[in-house]
Amino acid sequence: MNLKQPAHPETLGNLKYRPRSVKDEMRENLIRKLQAKDPVFPGIIGYEESVVPQIVNAILSRHNMILLGLRGQAKSRILRGLVDFLDETIPVVAGCEINDSPFAPICRHCRDLVAEMGLRTPIEYWPRSGRYIEKLATPDVTIADMIGDIDPIKAAKGGHAIGSEMSIHYGLLPRANRGIFAINELPDLAGKIQVGLFNIMQEGDVQIKGYPVRLPLDVVLVFSANPEDYTARGKIVTPLKDRIGSEIKTHYPVSIEHGVAITEQEAWLQRDSGISIQAPHFIKEVVEAVAFRARADQRVDKRSGVSQRLPISCLENAVSNAERRSLATGDTDSVVRITDVYAALTAITGKIELEYEGELKGAETVARDLIRQAVQTVFRQYFPGADFKPVVDWFEAGGNIKFSDDETAAGILQRMEQVPGLLDRTDALGASVEGSRGLRASAAEFILEGLHSMDKISRSEERGFAAHERKAAQDLYRDYTMEKNRHKKPLN
Repeated sequence: MNLKQPAHPETLGNLKYRPRSVKDEMRENLIRKLQAKDPVFPGIIGYEESVVPQIVNAILSRHNMILLGLRGQAKSRILRGLVDFLDETIPVVAGCEINDSPFAPICRHCRDLVAEMGLRTPIEYWPRSGRYIEKLATPDVTIADMIGDIDPIKAAKGGHAIGSEMSIHYGLLPRANRGIFAINELPDLAGKIQVGLFNIMQEGDVQIKGYPVRLPLDVVLVFSANPEDYTARGKIVTPLKDRIGSEIKTHYPVSIEHGVAITEQEAWLQRDSGISIQAPHFIKEVVEAVAFRARADQRVDKRSGVSQRLPISCLENAVSNAERRSLATGDTDSVVRITDVYAALTAITGKIELEYEGELKGAETVARDLIRQAVQTVFRQYFPGADFKPVVDWFEAGGNIKFSDDETAAGILQRMEQVPGLLDRTDALGASVEGSRGLRASAAEFILEGLHSMDKISRSEERGFAAHERKAAQDLYRDYTMEKNRHKKPLN
């Protein structure tokens, strides 16, 4: 890739640049952002008063940092966002493998080049997009991968001694010189590699195949880790842990509304099939509440966490089911319903790690129960203490409603009109009489599902929504008792 930009000086003699360390560069650019009231991390929701201030403090303190958090807490996204605090471009010695500063080169090749050519030393420019290098830590990572190795071919072609600096093939960390080097899942990195990192970040030297090499790198080191691995398994060597300036803990959304905002931002909801698909807010809240309930459920492994990818994938699948229904029925408009959330079970079961009790019941059973709990949570928010007695009485009088996953909104509404007072309650969900039929049908189904979640009515594959089984059993017992008493002979 040619990094040269004609708008900039091409030789050291014409270069006007104030050299400074990467940490100073990030600090100065952050200060400008804060003074201009610009967003520090655009697109990061829910961390404004918790995580972001800690990251700001770390950058202002010129610290290396580690983000501790369970999966799906935007750790990698935050690390990649650090590149926005770098300059748009910086000058480097042309052709240098480790992006040496022309004012203070550290590799042997660049030192010799500057000494020979002086002010005529050719300059290239390194854009900020290339100054972030990320590595996923795995047990098979070697010192050669991270730091470098002796390259016999390079030595032979250049006529260098095998122990010369000119014979080194540089690893990822030296190639991140004057940039940001990120390591994801740090505890999975072998101990000897962590020691190598510590030496090079603290002392600026390392031994490659027994040859001491002095590399005073200018690099910001950032890490991510799961707190269980970081604290319980003890896989981070103490000297490295001690040299990480700031330890920042991430977290899941603290409210359903924050979660909905994140899911809306990340989920693919605008489809290209020519069908207008609407996901009502109360459906989005149900999807988000599924993740919240899973994080609190005793059947779900807390150490693994429940990623924010669960509600994102679940909502996308629910929208796809509504899209599929419209493609089958020929409708040009579609509204996501609770039945679509149940159809998205595949997006839930694969994202929860179950404890022993959950394994006994099975992932699908647990997922269905989580959806039911989520519906109840949202239903209580919209209808706190509401009286649905006319609706419940209609079912207890023998009424039932059953509709298929592929049924149109018009067909559902036609049957919902039989239930006294049901459609009148949809206004609380933003589905007025003047609104779309799809939205009213979705709202009415949500109300019925909410009553089912609170054991007011029952729902089954065979009968659909009907009177609660307990009530039906009580009525049957009452009728049996009355009939028995009617035929009982009176005592003399």
